[in-house]
Formats: sequence, structure tokens, C-alpha cells
Amino acid sequence: MKTTRKLRILLIAAEVAPLAKVGGLADVAGALPKALKALGHDVRIVMPCYKMVETAPAYSVKPCLPDFPVPIREGVLETAFVKQTSIESDGKQIPVYLVGNAPQDAGGSGYFQQATDNRSIYALEPEPYVFFCRAVLEMLTRLKPAWKPDILHCNDWHTGLIPIFAQEFYPSMSALQEAAYVFTVHNLAYQGTFDRHLWEVTGLSDRLFTIDGLEFCGQWTFMKGGLLFSDRVNTVSENYAREIQTQEYGCGLEGLMRTLATQSRLSGILNGIDTDEYDPACDPRIPVRYDAEHPEGKARCKALLQAELGLPVDPKIAICGMVSRLTEQKGFDLLREAADPIMEHPIQFVLLGSGDDAYEAYFRTLPSRFPGKAAVRFGYDPELAQRIYAGSDLFLMPSRFEPCGLGQLIALRYGTIPLVRATGGLADTVNDFDPARLPEGDGFVFTDYTSQALLETLERALDTFRIGKDWEALVQRAMLADFSWARSAKRYVALYHEAIQARGVTLRGEESSS
Repeated sequence: MKTTRKLRILLIAAEVAPLAKVGGLADVAGALPKALKALGHDVRIVMPCYKMVETAPAYSVKPCLPDFPVPIREGVLETAFVKQTSIESDGKQIPVYLVGNAPQDAGGSGYFQQATDNRSIYALEPEPYVFFCRAVLEMLTRLKPAWKPDILHCNDWHTGLIPIFAQEFYPSMSALQEAAYVFTVHNLAYQGTFDRHLWEVTGLSDRLFTIDGLEFCGQWTFMKGGLLFSDRVNTVSENYAREIQTQEYGCGLEGLMRTLATQSRLSGILNGIDTDEYDPACDPRIPVRYDAEHPEGKARCKALLQAELGLPVDPKIAICGMVSRLTEQKGFDLLREAADPIMEHPIQFVLLGSGDDAYEAYFRTLPSRFPGKAAVRFGYDPELAQRIYAGSDLFLMPSRFEPCGLGQLIALRYGTIPLVRATGGLADTVNDFDPARLPEGDGFVFTDYTSQALLETLERALDTFRIGKDWEALVQRAMLADFSWARSAKRYVALYHEAIQARGVTLRGEESSS
């Protein structure tokens, strides 16, 4: 009989909630390790050391290692430091390593040290991420006591060079001898692509600047490093894993994605949500608590949201909420095109987010054009976001593409009915409501990417809301849907074992007996 010990997993990401968050990557990087730890695995996290994290008293950041040199290209060394904090999981601490670099002179500024808020954490040049990828590998040789990961789980393009650096520069590093590599694509549209003249910052040989290497349309991309040199690649929903094999969604890499699928190296694992973080029964950010068995508090949350935003307090008016980046990906071109006919309906439209200047300028006009029917707030406000999730009746996500989407999962948890386009993870998670198929359905879904399809689906949702007899059951079904990380974490463990098997590694501590 074979006994399988628990895994040592190093999850690497550019953002980790609650320390630093721009989008859904941070939610995954903060929640998946908790679910893996609950399964008994030894999980650690590494991310860049942003100034806003390093100096925050709440995180108790402490030095972890003496400074050490990191080669980032031929003849150039940077000085790295590693500090440490943690995130809590059921009373246990998950270590988080913070990797940064010391400036070469007193007047300099190290990589990532310019980040004073969530909106400023990402650099626009490749060198900080080249440094970060090399420094993570150098760090593993210096941890005391020694800790050798079985899995390096890299996330999105910022970490894409780690598998290729390990192979090219550290083939005999003892800390990596028995490690396998998993690379998760959270959004294929962001590939970390840079001009040819910046290739030298990688320190990699020109033999890798080819179509079979990291070259991409005359430039080079971090993303291909993770895709080509990892043992297993996954993305954040099963449907998106299929979509990125097509020209429409493949962003120029669809051929490579089809090859990975043919090699059984590509899969999709649906994201979950942190059900402790997002729980209307005990969420301190919403004014009244409620749950599926006692949903009365949701009506009070709605009334208080209407009052807070200066909208008429009326339970018979449906609030259509959005918490989103204002980009075309999120369907704001459809919303802008359909805004006037949408606002003619008996609704209140509530939007929180920031993004493209043109969309911000347009939606800024809605409250004055439709007084008492629209409230728009720009910026990052997690407290208000939760009040919108709790107080809205419908949650709009008419996305052009959506690898997974977390907004619809949070909305379901809070009994706010998603209205989504059938793409990516939205198609995997929201079931269209049809009164002829009761008791199925927990949202409203359209397929064609047109403003007319959006408008017709909204009208169908508003009819259901107005008639009312099915709405209460719809809300309860939504709140009972299970999108916790527990199920997805088990699938990640299975994927880790596939990667280890593909690497041809025998796990330390595994025994076979009959």
C-alpha cells in the first residue's frame, strides 16, 4: 500500500489578499493557501515587498534573511532582502515571504518600493520581475531551517520566468532537485510582453529567443516561460481553458494552448471564494447580518444602501449593482450603448470602480441625467463594495471575456442575483433561471455579445423581480450555492501530484508496501 505524505507548496504571486490587492489574483493567492493548509499541506507564499505592506503596523513585518546578491543579467548584481509576515488560517499562520531589493545608493529606490497603495503596485518595466523571479529561487537556497518545496506554484506573467530560470540557471540547486512546477493563467490577455531590445535584462541565451521559446511576434513574453517550462498549466475555470484554445480568446497563444491540451498539460480549475471573508451572516462590513434561512436582513441592507447613496428608499425598485474595473473586457461598451433604454426601466443603478477614462467620464454623467436612479462612485472602497453586494437585487457582469470572475460568486453568496454573459467562468458558475425548469437556476444569462441581448435579459430579470413569486426562492438558491475553496483545493492537490509524476519525482517520505 502506498502512503502519501502531505506536500510542501510554495505559492508565488505578485499580489496576495489582504496584503496587496488589485484584482482576483490576490483573492486566489490569499484564499487557496488557506484551503490547502486546511487539508494538512505545508504551504508558504512569496510576493514582492511593497512599501505599503512593509510599513503597515498591522502586518508585523520582520527581517527573515541576511541580504544576498541576485544576478539579473550578465555582469549585473542586485542586492535582495527577504522579510516575513503571515496570513491567518483557522488560528494557524501561513508564512508570507516578502522579496525586495536594496537600492544601490542612498538616494535610490528599490524595486516595488514605490508602491504606497494598491493601484501603484505594478511596475511597467520587465527588470523588477526578472529580479523577483531570480530572487525567489536564490531565497530557497538560504532558508533556515532548510525547506525544499515539492511544488512551485507560479501565478500569472509576473512569475512566468521562474520555471525557465530554474532550468537554465539552477539545474543542480539542491532545494529544487525534487520540485515540480505548476503555472496558473488568471488572465491570458496580460502576458508581460516587452520589446526585443529589453531581452538582455533576462540574462537568458539568445537560443531561447525563438518561436519555440519566449519570442512572441518579434517581442518576448514572460507568459510563455510559464506555459512552456512548467509541468502543468491550468487556468481558473474549465470553460476558459477551452476558450483560450480559440482565436477569439487565445490572444495569439491559442496554438500553444491547443498543444498543451493535446499533451494533457492544460486544465481548468474553478476559483472559489473565501467563505469566511465573504459571509453575510457575520460580515462586519455590512449593516445587517443575514443568511439563507433568515434572509430578512437583506431588505434592510438594501434600504440603508439606497439612503447612503442618496437614492429613494423603495423596496419595489430593483437595485442593479456593479463592482468592477471600467474596461471593455467587463462589458462597459455594451452598458454605455444600452444605458438610456436600461435607465428607462424602474431600476436604480449603482456602480463602484475605476478604469478607462472614457468610461469614467460617461458613467459620471448618469446621476445628473437620471436623478434618483443612478449612483456612481469611483475608486477602491472594499467597505462600500460589500454594502453593494449585500444591498443590491441584481449584480451585472456582461463581460466580453471572464477567465473566472469572483464578483458573481460573491454576489451569489449574498443573495444578489447575477446577470452575466455566458463566457469563461461565468458560464461555469451561473445557471440561467427559467420558470419552466424549476427549481433550477440562480441567475440570468445571455450569450450574444450585443447590447440588445443584455437589455432583453435585464428585462427578463426585472419581470421576475416584479412578479415576485419566484424571486425569494431564487435568492435562497443563490445563497446555498457552494463555491468554497475546499473543493477546488482538492483539485489543485491532484494537479500538483500530476506535475510531480510528470517531472518523474518520487516524493520524499513516500513508501510502498504490500
